[in-house]
Amino acid sequence: MGSLYSIAPRLGTCQDDGMNTPRCTELDLVNFLMASPRACSALEAERVQPASPRQPAHDAFTRLLTRLEPDSLSLWNEVSSLVDRPSGVLVIDDSTLDKPYARCIDLVGYHWSGKHHRVVRGINLISLIWTDGDRMYPCDYRVYDSEDGLSKNDHAIAMLKIAKERGFKPEYVLFDSWYASLDNFKEIRQLGWKFLTRIKSNRKLRIGRGNEIAVEQLLISAQGTLVWLPGFGEAQVFRIVAKNGDKEYWLTNDLAMTALERIGVADNGWQIEVYHRGLKQFCGVERCQCLSARAQRNFIRASLRVFVRLEWERYSTGITWFNSKLEIIRDAVRRYIANPHFVLPFAPTA
Repeated sequence: MGSLYSIAPRLGTCQDDGMNTPRCTELDLVNFLMASPRACSALEAERVQPASPRQPAHDAFTRLLTRLEPDSLSLWNEVSSLVDRPSGVLVIDDSTLDKPYARCIDLVGYHWSGKHHRVVRGINLISLIWTDGDRMYPCDYRVYDSEDGLSKNDHAIAMLKIAKERGFKPEYVLFDSWYASLDNFKEIRQLGWKFLTRIKSNRKLRIGRGNEIAVEQLLISAQGTLVWLPGFGEAQVFRIVAKNGDKEYWLTNDLAMTALERIGVADNGWQIEVYHRGLKQFCGVERCQCLSARAQRNFIRASLRVFVRLEWERYSTGITWFNSKLEIIRDAVRRYIANPHFVLPFAPTA
């Protein structure tokens, strides 16, 4: 940042008062990210702080990100009262935060990007969101790190187990084909939940006592066909044909699911794509250039907390994320128009 985005300073040299009380908190960072239209640097955070004897300098924001514990508890503490744990669905997916010019930032690697439709440099964020179709809230998240020995599937199951401990009883767990492994299916069944997922066309299944062959070679109905999934047991598969002829296959352990129910559940699952778009466009999640992994994780959490506020405002008032952000700028524009300070040395004639 200037430098929230430079080498992290040593802890203990904080620009604080005599009692070593931090001059800014995570909530100060969240409020800054909420209001800032684009610039997310520590220098910019310093420039916009209200005048105060304890006004934080940019170093205070830098130290904040290296001081906080990089966990998801503060996010959950805010979200826990906003979600309806006995209903709705849980959706798992990951997204790549673009870092095309990063050379020394921790956690940056090469990941597939649905936005660019190719492998790009960035940080991989794995999210667990709750949605009932009207609301969507991130309940947990993980940042993929190739050095910690944990795969995306490991992170996904860990988040689901924590969700179980927190009292969630989702109608379904949704995820895409990346997470459609036998181990994940068994773990979700062990949690007592139903799931719905897309599977790849070469996934081997069998109908009745037939041979195990790729699902694209089986006679799968759009209304649902009961199949045997080797290593798991009975399941149901739906075959969806798009207008351009592309085919999708959806698998669930809910043997009673109808085609109409599948459409409704799958539509809820699409909410995570909307969530990813909002997080990147309005919450500044890709704009942190801190070098350390700890600071990056904490900045991402602050961005998720911004999303929670935007989503609560949208659900409560009907004001879109875009207009909520724009209204902050509109207020500043009104004040400037009422008292412009960029003026010429002579009076304009019109």
